[in-house]
Amino acid sequence: MPRSQPPALTLMVQGTASDAGKTTLVAGLCRVFARRGLRVAPFKPQNMALNSAVTQDGGEIGRAQALQAVACGVPAHSDFNPVLLKPQSDTSAQVVVQGRALSVVEAKDFFGPGARHYKQKVMTAVLDSFERLRAGYQRVLVEGAGSPAEINLRDNDIANMGFAEAADCPVILVADIDKGGVFAQLYGTLMLLSEAERARVKGLVINRFRGDIRLLESGLTMIEELTNKPVLGVVPYLDNLVLDAEDAIVRHASAGGDERPLNVLAVVTPRISNHTDLDALRLHPRVQLTLVHAGSKPAQCPPADLVILPGSKAVRDDLATLLANGWKPWLDRHLRFGGKLIGICGGYQMLGERIDDPLGLESAAGSSAGLGYLPMTTRLEAGKQLRNVTGTLHLEGESCAVHGYEIHCGRSEAQAAHRAPFTLIGEGDSPRPDGMICADNQILGTYLHGLFDGVEACNQLLAWAGLNHSRQAVALETEREASLNRLADTLEQHLDLYLLEQLMQPTTQQGNDHEQP
Repeated sequence: MPRSQPPALTLMVQGTASDAGKTTLVAGLCRVFARRGLRVAPFKPQNMALNSAVTQDGGEIGRAQALQAVACGVPAHSDFNPVLLKPQSDTSAQVVVQGRALSVVEAKDFFGPGARHYKQKVMTAVLDSFERLRAGYQRVLVEGAGSPAEINLRDNDIANMGFAEAADCPVILVADIDKGGVFAQLYGTLMLLSEAERARVKGLVINRFRGDIRLLESGLTMIEELTNKPVLGVVPYLDNLVLDAEDAIVRHASAGGDERPLNVLAVVTPRISNHTDLDALRLHPRVQLTLVHAGSKPAQCPPADLVILPGSKAVRDDLATLLANGWKPWLDRHLRFGGKLIGICGGYQMLGERIDDPLGLESAAGSSAGLGYLPMTTRLEAGKQLRNVTGTLHLEGESCAVHGYEIHCGRSEAQAAHRAPFTLIGEGDSPRPDGMICADNQILGTYLHGLFDGVEACNQLLAWAGLNHSRQAVALETEREASLNRLADTLEQHLDLYLLEQLMQPTTQQGNDHEQP
């Protein structure tokens, strides 16, 4: 019998804080190794995010791991992110294990002192997924969560050092110099680790550096002496990378160019989800995108040609926030003066007449009156709809191809005749209508995430919203590919990749001399 391949070499990237650059560094390293012809997989044991993606095997993972899968050149799989926590309130979250939503838990039950039994069960799933990846790939690049120095969460940890020790995975630590205090970040994080955890950290990376590297060199020498850890490199600040956000909302908007832009206002609700739907609009040269929090008073908002209600993980609660802050009269006035309105997924459900949640899947069981703009009712059901889809957009007598994905619990039923703007088909499905457009052609709702990502679909939707004589939509997938290659080029130039690969070798094969022969 042919000898099976050895298990994949692994490396875990942990950070001194959230947004230190873990996701980006892992994505860049995935592309570096993939370009060398290696079979590479990303892995994040536990992720907390409301931006998610549908996998090839019909599961759900964090958006960041879907991006990293693109960097590897492989289809997204639920093993890449075996535990996904999707917050539904300040103290509770839906728990998705190996792609499937299992339950809603309170934070005290997942992170508190009584969580040991629950975490042990979840860790079994995490290690099962990890071992499958080690058996099927040549490199597995692991991303931590937050910081390993969150000492209040050390017990039962599965996201950082708890996983690294269970999987015997070497760790590098990345810190963001752009925020300041980078040496304190690195030294302080290491000092809060146990002796065994510190020994597991094999190297340091400084991220987002601007300026003259010579001014940093004495500090690099000192931090290596203080920590007895090599600095693997200093990664420069990279502007304008087009990469999917793990969870944080990107606030910048496109300038609009010399011609009058289309003014688009997106309402940011407390539990907004999959706001990556807005990424193509941020990049469009003739779109002025403004993000406004639902807790703001809408009277202070700038005029808009198009308003977007994005997805939500707690639709009835987010709808209550809109109504409490006076958004219904403002939207009425927006429509009365000819503005357009798009609701996506949870935002689509809000546009209807009623939302029923009899099982209390997202909040307290009950029903809420919707905004009443579309003749439909929605019922939240335990079986989550997860599918990647392609299809056709029909607007203004024209049609074009679309692609995207669906992630939702609700089933919406029309209460009157209506037009469906989309025909969608998933793997193994028959073509079916999706969404609704109102009789006066001003309001459109859909369950389709990623509706702006295709160039033709984005052009057609923005033309419907009032952007005339423009075919300037940005090819988001092309921009993402260019950004991943630019990121990989930068890491190849500024990281000691030879030493990094040596650190990935099994402990018995690591010597004390890491210099390249």
